[in-house]
Amino acid sequence: MSRIAKIPVSLVKGVEASVAAGAITVKGPLGTLTRAISANVKVSVGDGKVSFVAGDATREAKAMSGTLRALVAGMVLGVSKGFERRLNLVGVGYRAQAQGDKLNLSLGFSHPIVHQMPAGVKAETPTQTEIVIKGADKQKVGQVAAEVRGYKPPEPYKGKGVRYVDEVVVLKETKKK
Repeated sequence: MSRIAKIPVSLVKGVEASVAAGAITVKGPLGTLTRAISANVKVSVGDGKVSFVAGDATREAKAMSGTLRALVAGMVLGVSKGFERRLNLVGVGYRAQAQGDKLNLSLGFSHPIVHQMPAGVKAETPTQTEIVIKGADKQKVGQVAAEVRGYKPPEPYKGKGVRYVDEVVVLKETKKK
């Protein structure tokens, strides 16, 4: 069995989980998340903990039990504390502005870029060159951050573009004569 699946997921105060119809639902102060359960993993909720057991002795069942345990642990963390990704805009005239469920970007193109935020994900702009993407679903937050970064990834000569706060951009040396 997966060693990670042997450790049950503890439910923090204010978070509750339920298993029904082949799906697990986790409810908390920041929202509700639902994920389908693999047929070869048995999930049990009780005593403030969620336990996972492989349904049979196959390699796939053992792997899925650990994977599902890690996903549910992320769901519990998401509905209790939430996830966030921070992006920086590096370049002259590069700006971002959050308006409701839209993110307006000026990235040096001849037109502004308007990125529509999916349900459950919010964008904030503390400064014009900083974007904070927040949400309860770790996968959605990461995907939205990757899409925004994809509009203008950092280029290797001056480092201009949209980058993660903790991202290191290795700059190339310019061509010599």
